[in-house]
Amino acid sequence: MNNPRDHIAEDAPLRSVLERAGVGIKQVSLDGIVLDTNDKFAEMVGRARGDVVGRSLATFTHPDDQAAEQAMIARLRDGTIAAYTIEKRHLHADGHSFWTRVTSSLVRDPISSLPYYVAIVEDVDSRVRAQRDLEERETRLRTIFETAPDSIIVIDEAGMILNFSRSAEMLFGYLGGEVLGKNVSMLMPAPYRDGHDGYIRRYLATGEKRIIGIGRIVVGQRRDGSVFPMELAVGEMPLHDRHLFTGFIRDLTERRETEKRLQDLQTELLHVGRVSAMAQLASALAHEVNQPLTAIGNYLQAARRFMAASGIAPGDRVAEALDKAAAQTERAGQVVRTMRAFVKKGDGARRPEILNTAIEEACALAMAGLSDLGIRLNFDLAHGLPEVMIDKVPIQQVVVNLVRNAAEAMRDSEHRELTIRDWLAADDRVAVEIRDTGPGLAPEVSAQLFQPFVTTKASGMGMGLSICRSIINSHGGSIRAEALAEGGTRFVFDLPVADEVEA
Repeated sequence: MNNPRDHIAEDAPLRSVLERAGVGIKQVSLDGIVLDTNDKFAEMVGRARGDVVGRSLATFTHPDDQAAEQAMIARLRDGTIAAYTIEKRHLHADGHSFWTRVTSSLVRDPISSLPYYVAIVEDVDSRVRAQRDLEERETRLRTIFETAPDSIIVIDEAGMILNFSRSAEMLFGYLGGEVLGKNVSMLMPAPYRDGHDGYIRRYLATGEKRIIGIGRIVVGQRRDGSVFPMELAVGEMPLHDRHLFTGFIRDLTERRETEKRLQDLQTELLHVGRVSAMAQLASALAHEVNQPLTAIGNYLQAARRFMAASGIAPGDRVAEALDKAAAQTERAGQVVRTMRAFVKKGDGARRPEILNTAIEEACALAMAGLSDLGIRLNFDLAHGLPEVMIDKVPIQQVVVNLVRNAAEAMRDSEHRELTIRDWLAADDRVAVEIRDTGPGLAPEVSAQLFQPFVTTKASGMGMGLSICRSIINSHGGSIRAEALAEGGTRFVFDLPVADEVEA
């Protein structure tokens, strides 16, 4: 017998052991040929035993795992190792693969002295796949944990930090290794720091939730000692016999700065609105008052001529009164003319601006306090528009006025939808449309809509749209209003692009 396979096949006790084993067993030559196997292994690979014996080991091994196993066999062959254990994928006859744990050891046939190795094959497919699914889920969770824009901190019931996300590192200025195992109160200023652990103990003892599951605004403290406002939401994670708590933290510094900026902008808009209203009112009054002042002056001159023509010699006091009245009338007219000239002067601080940004900021202000109306706000703002040369605050005042007018017009409408869009129009102009689904405009109102003191509101002064037209006209643009056939109103104004203005 020169082949160990012949000896194995004839060894009845060994064959009995092979067939009774609950695992696959195979004998493989050092050149990778299966010498013998039990029925269990043949069953595992979906073949008859006779179809397994004599085949190359590669026939039953996943291609991606062959190189690793061949390296281990080579070490058996040169005597570097006497045994090894690996996890590899075997191939079933139907083409699917399954994970196995293979323990191989070198043996030498007692008769022929030819070396070969015996491999014990355990089916661990369910365990390996479950483990890999778990690892994949953990990887996904870790990725979410590390890439979430909000900071995430996990603590135990003693307040000790167990996990510290990358965003938390950037927010608080600590590396994860510097805070793990330390009390989370180190991230809080007094008095929050002193009471934190008590909150956890109280919750564990009474079940009373004061922050868990409820977002609230608190104060955090960075490594450098600076404090900042933050929004904190805490979730509970029961784990066997203990509790873990996950804190989701959002830095409110930028939000507060944005709110302050919007408040400042709103204050500035209100101020500009009052100034513009007074300017328009002054202009209108000047226009209306100038005519009667001129008439008064004319009547005074006519009175002197009538007296002279009638041969009536006015007394010194009467003549003096007439002269003073004429002088004061002329002086009043000059004041009015100066006022009108002053109102018309000055274009404000104009500079190239991105109109979309100005519109979005103005709409945020205009819609403040109107949430109860249930208005659906749609933006259709074009990308890549050229800048316009404007004084941004007055233009935002126009948008605020038009948006609020539209919102008020829809107060009693069943369908309330406000659409704001812009586009590059002809003649290098950027056009803006504000469209509502209100009752529309009556023809008699539409004809004089932009005239001073014309209003559809019970308590309005009728100056808002007049001011809007003056602002747009002063920027070299135009504004118009149209009643829509399907109901509602659209206001459209346009502004020249910056290059054209500068040219």
